[in-house]
Amino acid sequence: MPAQRPRGRPDPARDVTAEVVNAVDVNDAYANLLLPRLLRERGISGRDAAFATELTYGTLRWQGVLDVVIESASGRELAALDPPVRAVLRVGSYQLLHMRTPAHAAVHESVELARRRCGPKPVGLVNAVLRKVAAASWAQWTQRLAPADDVGRLAFTHGYPRWVAAAIDDALGDRAELAAALGADRPVTHLVARPGRIGREELLAQAGPDATPGPWSPYAVRMDGGDPAALPAVRSGAAAVQDEGSQLMALATAGAALAGGPDRDWLDMCAGPGGKAALLAALRPAGATLLCADVQPHRARLVATTLSGAGPVVVADARRPAWPDGRFDRVLLDAPCTGLGALRRRPEVRWRRQPADVQRLQALQTELLTHALESVRPGGLVAYVTCSPHPDETQAVVDRVLARRPDAQRLDAGAAVAGATVAGAAVDAVADARRGPDVQLWPHRHGTDAMYLALLRRMSPS
Repeated sequence: MPAQRPRGRPDPARDVTAEVVNAVDVNDAYANLLLPRLLRERGISGRDAAFATELTYGTLRWQGVLDVVIESASGRELAALDPPVRAVLRVGSYQLLHMRTPAHAAVHESVELARRRCGPKPVGLVNAVLRKVAAASWAQWTQRLAPADDVGRLAFTHGYPRWVAAAIDDALGDRAELAAALGADRPVTHLVARPGRIGREELLAQAGPDATPGPWSPYAVRMDGGDPAALPAVRSGAAAVQDEGSQLMALATAGAALAGGPDRDWLDMCAGPGGKAALLAALRPAGATLLCADVQPHRARLVATTLSGAGPVVVADARRPAWPDGRFDRVLLDAPCTGLGALRRRPEVRWRRQPADVQRLQALQTELLTHALESVRPGGLVAYVTCSPHPDETQAVVDRVLARRPDAQRLDAGAAVAGATVAGAAVDAVADARRGPDVQLWPHRHGTDAMYLALLRRMSPS
């Protein structure tokens, strides 16, 4: 933790944290994109960079419940305050309740932060509110303000909206596991060694003595600290940052058995930004083609950059496809979703998303999966993937489409993942990942994002 500074002296770590927290609030910025850029631009490194990262992500992770505490301590709604003042109060409250920053230092530094960023007028307010926040521990604030029901209390205790905690509870089907699932919110950097470009052992050597092989994907490396962008393999594109769960989704798409016919035409329907597409391109059989599509031009450009000419990329709405029905042997649909499975890496998403988003996205997911089945030939395979464990975005979508499509069959995705051998490399059996015939990964069980996979086969007409 940076030392307490005299009045008026800049504090780069807290300054950049307040700027990011304010930008997320006002401009819907993404912290995982903005914070690294600001740290580089301002030359913030070492302990200051580590402190700014913890403070930024922690404040955003706990923002909704911090707001409840701040409103209780201030006796006013945060919406009535200027956004920069809200940001300072949130940053200060996180230090007081969830870090080991001494109370006097957290209050002093927050007052000085308010003076620099907001001017003299709100300084007294910030000082008074944070002193009231500091007068009770987090356990005491929880006892005072948390909802009485089990799910509501666990959500408040772990810094989640209640509706998100309830969805995770539904997906788990085990209340005893909910606290562990909500508590697994610290991201670990995962790398993928792209087949044909670098082996995992070589990537492990570059990643350093604290790096370990991923337990599931034969191409995964897990880093414990360090900057992945500094590795030669990452700079050259031979390796990349990619969650091991995402790797498994691509491996299942590439490795699950087809029902006869060729295996030469593959489609990634919603390919941006291109991580899974790059792995699919490396795993496809010799002579097979991979077409990548995305409805957003900037995302399609990202895919093209990632693939570096390894396959054609088109800007296309997969609901109105630019390809004929039945053309492809394998289709990956990594569907747009709420992203609730990646909250470790995108902490602001838990407070940005609303229940209405789930229903809106479910309609889109249903339409896309319908067209995915139309795009694959009889005997071909569709992999339906989301980075969300919410039942309405996962099993409910597949159930809805299957009810309308007698020509589609649900496969045993768990068995396909456990038995997959792709490009000569075997996928290790993933423990505790079954959700019926489908696969559901979890941060607290598998150390991955909460990725969901269903495998479907289009049947021949009877």
